[in-house]
Amino acid sequence: MSLAEQMDTVTAAAAGTVDRHATTETFESTNPATGAVVGVFPVHDAAAVRETVERARPAAQRWAELGYDGRRQRLAAYRGYLARRMHELADLVHRENGKPHADAILEITLAIDHLSWAGAHARKTLGPRRVRAGVLAANHAAYLEYQPLGVVGVIGPWNYPVFTPMGSIAYALAAGNAVVFKPSEYTPAVGAWLAAAWRAAVPDVADAFQVVTGSGETGAALCRAGVGKLAFTGSAPTGRRVMAACAETLTPVLMELGGKDAMIVDDDADVAAAADAAVWGSMSNAGQTCIGIERVYATAPVYDRFVAEVTERVRGLRPGSDDEAAYGPMTMASQAEVVKRHLDDATSSGGRAVLGGTLEGAFVSPTVLLDVPESSSAVREETFGPTITITRVADAEEALERTNASSYGLAGAVFSRSRTRAMDLARRMRSGMTSVNSVLTFASIPALPFGGVGESGFGRIHGEDGLKEFTRAKAITRQRYALPVNLMSFTRPPAAADAVARVMGVVHGRHR
Repeated sequence: MSLAEQMDTVTAAAAGTVDRHATTETFESTNPATGAVVGVFPVHDAAAVRETVERARPAAQRWAELGYDGRRQRLAAYRGYLARRMHELADLVHRENGKPHADAILEITLAIDHLSWAGAHARKTLGPRRVRAGVLAANHAAYLEYQPLGVVGVIGPWNYPVFTPMGSIAYALAAGNAVVFKPSEYTPAVGAWLAAAWRAAVPDVADAFQVVTGSGETGAALCRAGVGKLAFTGSAPTGRRVMAACAETLTPVLMELGGKDAMIVDDDADVAAAADAAVWGSMSNAGQTCIGIERVYATAPVYDRFVAEVTERVRGLRPGSDDEAAYGPMTMASQAEVVKRHLDDATSSGGRAVLGGTLEGAFVSPTVLLDVPESSSAVREETFGPTITITRVADAEEALERTNASSYGLAGAVFSRSRTRAMDLARRMRSGMTSVNSVLTFASIPALPFGGVGESGFGRIHGEDGLKEFTRAKAITRQRYALPVNLMSFTRPPAAADAVARVMGVVHGRHR
């Protein structure tokens, strides 16, 4: 029996593959396109969550004691397990999230690549090293290392239920922590599958990765369960509530929140390539991508051509749940209402939909909006649907000004044939990540940190920053030999401080 088939098995002791604990309440996970039940899972209460975290503590110690090589070996076994069962997992993602099977494969592939990088680079990034002691402590050796936090809580999203949480799970595990993962209540089967896969691939430290299921109350319980850190991915309003719950116990948080990402298309851009990237960046995954392109600012010389290219490409897209569909349904039904509200506001305020603008059940037609005022919610707020606004600007500087006027600051893109110009615009874009002549590429490069500024959150996953995010820096000094005069002693001579001042004057005083 496959893990996906086990998800449908509900007994008195367990819902799916998730330990019920003493919880009696359950909830159903359903296919957003058909409403069919995918699985039944427990609504873990505060007691169940705390029991899970407490069970993870000794596992965290055993996991940390394995060292970098031991953890790398087991992380490799886990990624091998995922790779061999990729189609099974992709099918489950398709049924529970709604995205096409091929898109699910791409998502899983990226997650496996990040899992590999984290395991391979943990020692180099976090291992003990010696640093310069400086003049005042020349008789000491100074050491720095990064130690695990213990148990890390991860609250994941539904839009990329494998790739996004793995950005925290993989890096937290590689850093030596145990993980308790609460997947979105819209994709609990995917989270349960990932945890069950871990238990199968790493049976000797099975409790180093566990899952709890439920809604907001379960997530709040995880915040209060005494984890060493809480990594959250979701909306800014929910992020504020998570931070408030974590503040009760001074639990540090990592916030990966929403975005209203923009693309700048400069005078000299490859218009066809920019249009192709904009359509993928805005429409793939039904637009349910935090780093997706929701706004485009095209300069006057290329605006008409760009609109024509985008329109032609979007005209060939069709939502659906079949293999030929370009993208799937809105995973969360309420998100369709957000999309509708933004479309209504855009058109009522002077904008026009040259394509799309319709909703049929859970499916939103691909929509291209022009002439939308900057004050519209379709420009100011995260839409999270298969829509794109295209605005004519005088030049790239105006485009950058409008791009940076957002309260969000997650990611963005710049299209220009001038490397110097493109890099300058990318650096000045108020975002945590920017791609030049492509979209979303930074997410696929494990060595690059991922995260935003402003309403898009703080902290970083991926890369060396992502590994360090799940550790505490530990500083150690060791005296190698005693100095004739100990400055940090009440026995020091009265003239010692003046002597130190003279030395500092010689070494540093000449600088103006």
